[in-house]
Amino acid sequence: MQRVEIDGLKATLVKKKDGTLNIADLLGGGEKPKGDTGSKPGAPLQIDIAGIKVANAQFIWRDEKSGSTTALSNLDLGTGRVQVDSGKQTLMVAALSLAAKGKSGADAFELKLEAPKITISPEKAGGDSLSLSATLAGGSRNVAARLVLSGVEGNAQALKIGKLALDVDAKSGETALKAHLDSPVAANLAAQTVALEKITGSIDLAHPQMPMKQLKLPLAGNLRADMAHQTVALELATQFDESKIATKLRVAKFAPLALGFDLDIDQLNVDKYLPPKNAEDKAAAEGKLDFSTLKGLDVNGAVRIGSLQVSKLKLAKLNAKINIAGGRLDIAPLTLNLYEGAANGSLSLNAASNSVAVRQNLAGISINPLMKDLADKDLVEGRGNVVLDITSHGDSVTAMKKALAGSGSLSLKDGAIKGINLAQSLRDLKGKLGAKQDSTQQAKAGDKTDFSELTASLKIANGVAHNEDLAMKSPFLRISGAGDIDIGGGQMNYLAKASVVATSAGQGGQGLDQLKGLTVPVRVTGPFENLAYKIEFGSLVADVAKAKVEEKKEEIKAKLEDKAKDKLKGLFGR
Repeated sequence: MQRVEIDGLKATLVKKKDGTLNIADLLGGGEKPKGDTGSKPGAPLQIDIAGIKVANAQFIWRDEKSGSTTALSNLDLGTGRVQVDSGKQTLMVAALSLAAKGKSGADAFELKLEAPKITISPEKAGGDSLSLSATLAGGSRNVAARLVLSGVEGNAQALKIGKLALDVDAKSGETALKAHLDSPVAANLAAQTVALEKITGSIDLAHPQMPMKQLKLPLAGNLRADMAHQTVALELATQFDESKIATKLRVAKFAPLALGFDLDIDQLNVDKYLPPKNAEDKAAAEGKLDFSTLKGLDVNGAVRIGSLQVSKLKLAKLNAKINIAGGRLDIAPLTLNLYEGAANGSLSLNAASNSVAVRQNLAGISINPLMKDLADKDLVEGRGNVVLDITSHGDSVTAMKKALAGSGSLSLKDGAIKGINLAQSLRDLKGKLGAKQDSTQQAKAGDKTDFSELTASLKIANGVAHNEDLAMKSPFLRISGAGDIDIGGGQMNYLAKASVVATSAGQGGQGLDQLKGLTVPVRVTGPFENLAYKIEFGSLVADVAKAKVEEKKEEIKAKLEDKAKDKLKGLFGR
């Protein structure tokens, strides 16, 4: 043919819910005539066209199962001479060009393909550089990408591309990303394998609210894909600031996707690269929690990080095994060092119930810096062990807090309760033992009550942690207690009972002689941010009066015993 021209072509391709196409009958899928065994080889296809031109074409792809629609418009295709011989397995296309615009959902895109000349035969394959460019725009995001293949050589069975170069320029909101990758390519068309033996490139990320404004990541690695066996293996390494990162990615199956990975990071400070949180971010944190993205995934891998800082938490020697299957994420075992101690446990997320389960055993932890970094709370000091076995469910952080359930325990040594100096408060009682009203004081940043040992266990239900067995010891005090810590409501109501057992100087017990042996009730109430400590004098005065009565009884009893002894002596003359 001298030329083929098509103007205004409109085509709609539909993938039905049963997976069949609406053009299946045109693809030779119908029944064969009787007696046709299909063994006769068809005549080789031979095409020789001086040029092809398709203008103003429209193409629609509709997937009825997923409900997605992609539309191509203003599709223009042009070529020079096209020669095809299926018998000789040869192909030659000159001056290939393709341009199209389209929409996928709310996103608009544009495609352009340019290839001056392509030749493929069993003996030899080659061509001038091929370039493909694409743009995507939707909402506040814009993406522009360009792929160039140059130095193509080989044959119909195996191709070598001297250089594959990919450039991406993308922007979403205030975030801008630029990336460049290049590598030689080896492809075996018969075996359906592709290898990028030496990937090099970089990624530049910029955001005005990032502390360093801009971040550059050099990249190096390799990729191998086996399309026949549906496998892909990728190795990639990068370095930025003090961080060295190496990752291995393995695809074992394309559909459904089965993915494995291995990630090694020597040190990483995530906080350094994130913009500071504002009121909008805090509000977003209280938004919906949706674990449905776990459904349909088949992922397993391992993560190792030498040192990590994220959301102010400082962690070290983190090792985690990750498995995602059946809509469930399991991280187990999960081990790490933190705040002078170590943690060992597991974490699970379940998409079916939008639930979470945490089991952790923390040993030798310095509790004060952990609580400051984790929750910005300065409530207790000390070092020891914490055991947690908790579950929750809900569609927001607030709902999760209110649905917390499980158990926990705490064992600390050589620490302090922050916000109240109980020794000083008890000294002040000497002049108030006759008072009928309780005394309330707000927590003070500089006050604290030291202890040598503190233990407690918790039972958690509906976001409320209940304790019955607080035991705290100091050189002059013994404290027991019971009450509730409302995690969901962010407040507590707890009654601690302090008993003075020693008043030796130098141990903070000076001036407490009058209270020795008495139990002083202290009720802790209010929101976590503004706790109040109330000494309940009514109960204390009753205890003092009772103690005095008992003391008087003992005194009378002693006098009677002395008199009885004197009489006995007189009776026997001894």
